[in-house]
Amino acid sequence: MPDHRPLVLHVMYRFDTGGLENGIVNLINHMPAHAYRHAVLALTEVSEFGQRIKRSDVEFISLCKPPGHGVWQYPKLFKLFRQLRPAIVHSRNLAALEVQAPAWAAGVPIRIHGEHGRDVGDLDGNNVTYQRVRRFYNPFVHHYTALSRDLADYLVDKVRVPREKITQAYNGVDTSLFCPAPAGPQPIVGCPFDPAQHWLVGTVGRMQTVKDQVMLANAFVQALALAPELQSRMRLTMVGEGPLRAQVQAVLQAAGLAHLAWLPGERSDVSDIMRGLHVFALPSLAEGISNTILEAMASGLAVVATAVGGNADLVVPGQTGYIVPSANPQTMAHQLVALASNRELARNMGQAGRQRVQTSFSMQSMVFTYQSVYDQQLHRIHPMHPIQQNQ
Repeated sequence: MPDHRPLVLHVMYRFDTGGLENGIVNLINHMPAHAYRHAVLALTEVSEFGQRIKRSDVEFISLCKPPGHGVWQYPKLFKLFRQLRPAIVHSRNLAALEVQAPAWAAGVPIRIHGEHGRDVGDLDGNNVTYQRVRRFYNPFVHHYTALSRDLADYLVDKVRVPREKITQAYNGVDTSLFCPAPAGPQPIVGCPFDPAQHWLVGTVGRMQTVKDQVMLANAFVQALALAPELQSRMRLTMVGEGPLRAQVQAVLQAAGLAHLAWLPGERSDVSDIMRGLHVFALPSLAEGISNTILEAMASGLAVVATAVGGNADLVVPGQTGYIVPSANPQTMAHQLVALASNRELARNMGQAGRQRVQTSFSMQSMVFTYQSVYDQQLHRIHPMHPIQQNQ
C-alpha cells in the first residue's frame, strides 16, 4: 500500500555527534509515527550516531560533498528531491542552507530552515558575508525555526527576515532518561573518582574551539588556587573527543593537576554520567540552545555556563546556576568554588533546574512546536491537512 504520510527531509552538513543532531534524533523518535515520515540527508556523511534513531522507516543519505560551496551538487540534489518527493525540506544552519535553491527548483512545496547556533567564525553574528549568504537564500525559504531568542533576533535584525516567518523552537529533553539518581550522585563506570567522597565538576561536548574546554581546565586550576582546601575533593570530568583534548591535558599537566581530572573521550552513556556529577559547567564561546545544559538541569545539576547564545534563556542566575562571561576562567573559577563550598546551595539549584525543565523544556513541548510548524505550513497549501490543537 502507498504511504500517504508527508515526508520531512532533514538536511544538515554532517550527521554526527552534536547538539543539532541530537535534537533531530529526539524529534524523529518522539514525533507520532502516524503524522510524518522522515529521512535524513547529510551533505557529507552520516556517522554511527544515526543508530540512535529508533524508527525503522527512516532513510539515511550521504552525499559525500567536498569542502566549499555546493553549487556543483545542485543537479544531484535536484534529482534526489524529485526522486524522494518530500513534502518538507528542513535544512539546518548555514552549511546546509544552499539546498533551499535546488529544493525550490525541484518543486518541494514546503521549505524550512533552522538556525541552531553560531559558527566559530561568527561568534557575535556580525560576519557580513554570512549575513549576505542568508539574505540571498531567504526568498527560497517559506519559514524559519530558531533555537533561541538570540538567533531569532539575528534573523530579524541582520538577515531581514520578517518576524512572522520565524518560530522559536526550544530543544526538549527526555526527563525520564535524564533524571537525578535517587540517593544522590552515583559512581560513573570507568571513572576513578567516587562521588561520595569527591565533588565532581563535569562537562560533555565535542572538544573543539567553539566549546572552549580549555577555559574550563584553566578555571579548574584557578579554583584550586583560590581554595587549596578543595584539592582533596574537587575533581574535573570532561567527556568528549576532539582537537582540544590534548590542549586540555597540557593545561592540567602544567599545573600538576592531571591526576585530579578524568577525560574518557566520547561516551554514549551521557545520562549515567550526568547522574554522577555534582555540578555541570559549559564554557562555550557560542551556543544555540544547549542540549547538554537541559540534560544537566533535568538530571538535577546546578549549571555554570557562559553568557552566549541561548544559555541565558535556560539558566536563571542565582536560582538554577550562574551565567559567567565567556573566555573568562577567573569568574568561572569563583562560581565553582562558591558551589563546592556550599553543597546545599548546589543541591537546591539543581532541584530548581529540574523543575524548570519539566515546566518549560519538555520533549513533548518541543515536538508539539515542530509538528505545529509542519502542520501549519502544509495546511497553507493543503487546507484539509489537520493542525494540532493542543499538547
